[in-house]
Amino acid sequence: MNPLLSAVLEFAAYFAAGLLALVIFKVVYVRITPHDEWQLIREENNSAAAIGFGGAIIGFAIALYSAISHSVSLLDFGIWALIALCAQLLAFAVVRFVFMPALVRRIQEGEMSAGIMLASVSIAVGLLNAASLTW
Repeated sequence: MNPLLSAVLEFAAYFAAGLLALVIFKVVYVRITPHDEWQLIREENNSAAAIGFGGAIIGFAIALYSAISHSVSLLDFGIWALIALCAQLLAFAVVRFVFMPALVRRIQEGEMSAGIMLASVSIAVGLLNAASLTW
């Protein structure tokens, strides 16, 4: 096979796998959190929810970047994507139950500080996750 075609096909496979992982993350994250981010963002124009959810997506994408960069196969990437998903869910749980027990209520009420804090922790966890994948 032509090396250029082979490289393009590998790019397409990893890009598609990354997009699929992002979609799966968004679905799982919204189902796990006790508030409906999509409803808060779409119907209530809730900026705190958008910032918190956006930070979780960015944090996850940062980890996916590292997983794609360092994986040796699509299966390897999938395993690390699953680990990254778990890390982001754990980050939400830590913020919710340890640092900010009223997180859900505060986001539902549109408190920007709660959304910013959740986004910051989510991005930080994504960066730590990505760095940990550089073996």
